[in-house]
Amino acid sequence: MTNSRKALALISACGLVAATISTPSFAEEKIRWKMQAAYGSNLPALGDVIPGVLEDLKEATDGRVFIKHYEPNKLVPTLNITDAVRTGKLDAGYTWIGYDQGKIPSSVLFSAVPFGMEPWEYMAWWYDGEGQKLAEDVYEKNNVHPVLCGLTGPETGGWFNKEINSLEDIKGLKIRYAGIGGRILQELGASVTVLPGGEIFQALEKGAIDASEFSLPTVDKQLGFNRVAKYNYFPGWHQPFAAFHLIVNKEKWDEISDADKKLIDLTCQAAVARNLSRSEAFQGQAIKYLEENGAETRKLPEPVLRELEKVTQTVLQSEADKDADFSKVWESQKAFQDQYQVWQDLGYLPRDF
Repeated sequence: MTNSRKALALISACGLVAATISTPSFAEEKIRWKMQAAYGSNLPALGDVIPGVLEDLKEATDGRVFIKHYEPNKLVPTLNITDAVRTGKLDAGYTWIGYDQGKIPSSVLFSAVPFGMEPWEYMAWWYDGEGQKLAEDVYEKNNVHPVLCGLTGPETGGWFNKEINSLEDIKGLKIRYAGIGGRILQELGASVTVLPGGEIFQALEKGAIDASEFSLPTVDKQLGFNRVAKYNYFPGWHQPFAAFHLIVNKEKWDEISDADKKLIDLTCQAAVARNLSRSEAFQGQAIKYLEENGAETRKLPEPVLRELEKVTQTVLQSEADKDADFSKVWESQKAFQDQYQVWQDLGYLPRDF
């Protein structure tokens, strides 16, 4: 454990001193959970976050809190993590809960929203707006307790094997796109699928798909997408932020002490800050590497982005009309963005400075 991680673990632990004094049995309450992650621990800012969280929890409690980490697909398929947590097959999971869109439509709004909030704005909505409460209300109906435990900035707009100069170029594409972004591309005539990250390279290599989005340039570099797709498009219109959650079986969560709940919350809060920092630090270097190794960096034309934004609003409204939770969360986000925009317009320099 690095000195900075030790410090964060100790800071989190300090908040438990009063509870420890008033609860004599606290030291005897052991937590032994098994947790599967959606992303390999070798992936920077995507999969390497949660091992640090689990190590911090273990160190801060002298091993009393021990959550065993399993790599993707080790116990259950990656896209089934939430179901496994709900039924108790897993005690916990670490995932992008937008994968739950089919069963929990509003999940995507807690994960990534096309043309939505920037990461620090999402963090403000989660902690100081209605985000956390809304997510808990939605997920606890599914026997799951969510804890925000990772946050990054925008992804790339995707890897393509053909140029995108207009919306017509999207028609007929076989593309891997998760969340609401995928629904939007379906509306535009693409054939959309959702694949776990570990299957994307092979699908591109074999021509099973023509294009894919997945993550940050540092992650795409690690996965070698520049070797199987020519054009790397920006910006990440479909995911201006990406949020990741530690999800815990609700019955398991209810069994632990308030002090342990606070410890997990504080440790994840530290991880969110650390994750956002790391995800912003090295993307320029990664883009340069990808360009030097075959990738052509492109920006989506502004008319394409304008049209994508129009379709986004139509799709979001359609989803809100079908699901009460989706509507409630979306209205909360829009209200928060409206009041935040006043501060953003006045407080920050224009983007061209």
